[in-house]
Amino acid sequence: MKKGIHPEYKEATVTCASCGTTFKTGSVKEELKVEICSECHPFFTGKQKFTDHGGRIERFNKKYQRND
Repeated sequence: MKKGIHPEYKEATVTCASCGTTFKTGSVKEELKVEICSECHPFFTGKQKFTDHGGRIERFNKKYQRND
């Protein structure tokens, strides 16, 4: 590697904006702010909220006056 052209790699503090969790990682910046982290993201916590689209079939049948 050439000297003087690479940024300095240092320990950074990451702060989550939604839950306030902080942790350390490596980066060229000293402080990072993220909107959502692995502590509060639904994919990682297993608390996924699925939107209920219930009644779609009923609305279709009512709209087209189908009686099944």
